[in-house]
Amino acid sequence: MSIQITMPALSPTMEEGNLAKWHVKAGDKIEPGQVIAEIETDKATMEVEAVDEGVITEILVPEGAQGVKVNTPIAVLMGEAGASAAPPTSGAGVAAAQQSEEASPPQGRAAASRASVHGANAGVVREVGQRFFASPLARRLAQQGGIDLSGLNGSGPHGRIVKRDIEAVLKSPRPVVQEESRALTRSAPHAEQRTPAPYKTLEQHGIRAGSYDIVPLDMMRKTIAKRMTESFRDVPHFPLTIDIEIDGLLKARADINKRFAEQGVKVSVNDMCIKAAALALKMVPESNASYTPDGIAMHHHADIAVAVTIPGGLITPIIFAAETKGLAQISHEMADLAERARTKKLKPEEFQGGTFSISNMGMMGIKSFASIINEPHGMIMSIGAGEKRPIVKNDALAIATIMSVTVTCDHRVVDGALGAAFLKAFKGFLEDPMAMLL
Repeated sequence: MSIQITMPALSPTMEEGNLAKWHVKAGDKIEPGQVIAEIETDKATMEVEAVDEGVITEILVPEGAQGVKVNTPIAVLMGEAGASAAPPTSGAGVAAAQQSEEASPPQGRAAASRASVHGANAGVVREVGQRFFASPLARRLAQQGGIDLSGLNGSGPHGRIVKRDIEAVLKSPRPVVQEESRALTRSAPHAEQRTPAPYKTLEQHGIRAGSYDIVPLDMMRKTIAKRMTESFRDVPHFPLTIDIEIDGLLKARADINKRFAEQGVKVSVNDMCIKAAALALKMVPESNASYTPDGIAMHHHADIAVAVTIPGGLITPIIFAAETKGLAQISHEMADLAERARTKKLKPEEFQGGTFSISNMGMMGIKSFASIINEPHGMIMSIGAGEKRPIVKNDALAIATIMSVTVTCDHRVVDGALGAAFLKAFKGFLEDPMAMLL
């Protein structure tokens, strides 16, 4: 039985990837658990393992291929004679069956070879698998009918969702709320199709041909460009800026590092900002939220995503439940995440999600800036450099170390008063570091 192995979806948002390396070649026999390829996304490089055995008869996509769309056939596997395998879950990187479900009865349909992602979060893979554990026709009918596949139990082999399952849902009475929601979605202004402005070449802008070189966009730059454009265009955002005196913070940091140096503790200002932001989010819980079409999501924990610069762009590893962790633990986790981020060794669950973002450019000498919101976060914090500035204290001029902090807020979730309340709480923790110990 000939089976196509397809480009896996290594995360719910992945649309394409680079085939970084093949570990097999045509003619090789593979066994379950064997690593057959390495796939590079915009954030990480991950191994793909075989689940079924057989012989690779053809490599369809060469090693080093860029921008391979999810579900594109990348190799052909000849399964063991008479063997049957589980049906494909295209979102988890499994092979697609060749026969149409209408062309043969369920018991006679060809089964497919699956692949698993080595090192990826099992929960993420299961979620993706459940969402796409359906035939192509069923997925198309579900999309046309506005049906959420994640809530269906399939009647096909191994629980696969097939055409008759979708038809049964379409024939059954639909909840009024769901119909109203679909109607609102269709009528909402943001649901209208937008026609992108036609692209103009540099020559059309007046730049002479031959006066520049083009550096091709890699996966990371493409993703950053797409997501930041969508966020800046679609999210009604506004900035709030506050100045914070951090002399007490700097002294507390120095004392902590001196006292616990033998234990290998080295806390940074950024670590203390992470802790302060997490506590401020818990003190002002309405600010730890995300906008959804169904309502405002109020998060249970302060999961802080921290921007880390890596070659070609940036990534935001997450300190989960930061409000529950001490400064030493936050410092250790952040150092480990940053190191693995730079070598593209992070797992998807370590950089996808979060409830709040921090971008710190103080070490680069940037005094003040405003970041673009990282959806679905309700806010993103931009931290500038601490510097000596003249201030008025007790009606007299004085010198203090001041740090400017800006939060960009999603006005659908965090309005001006709420953003100001968060910043007030954040400032209180930084200007009185002992409060973070309570």
